[in-house]
Amino acid sequence: MGQFIHNFFDFLVNLLASLGPIIGILIIILESIIPILPLGAFIALNMLAFGTFFGFFISWLATCFGCILSYYIFKKGFSDKLYNNIKENGKTKKILNVIKKLSFSKLVLLMAMPFTPAFLVNITAGLSQMNFTKFVCAVLLSKIFIIYFWGYVGTSIIESVTDVITLLRIFGLLIIAYFISKLIQKKINIRE
Repeated sequence: MGQFIHNFFDFLVNLLASLGPIIGILIIILESIIPILPLGAFIALNMLAFGTFFGFFISWLATCFGCILSYYIFKKGFSDKLYNNIKENGKTKKILNVIKKLSFSKLVLLMAMPFTPAFLVNITAGLSQMNFTKFVCAVLLSKIFIIYFWGYVGTSIIESVTDVITLLRIFGLLIIAYFISKLIQKKINIRE
């Protein structure tokens, strides 16, 4: 069984490499919109098919584009219709308000955590009418850490959460993301 999985994985890597980076980008963008797809596996495939640097870059670029696209679809396409329906629902309105008012640093931390459902953050940020610049800057910064986690730290969730070194790396990356977000927030004056 192990050999079959290994051969299948090699087949996917070779297929992706032969089809080119456009397919690698498209599968990551698709994952940002359809949350059931495995981001970690797609990032690993991109890195194996296109090399560490280029695979990292196209994965980062695609996931950022996918998150921004998802945010935009919900902000422009569904926001008004859904907002009118939830005006009456105090709990939903309260949650959207909390998301909208998240500080830039907290938003980056939330998005940089490997197990945060990104699609949910994208949708709620769009529905809550969160500031576009704040959202885009948070995505661009936080997704570096997510791609690093899934690409370098490991694609197996079980391995990642049971290895103490991996947990320390994740914690260190989150601290770095927090301080970088504070610097960026001050430098370009992102509204809270």
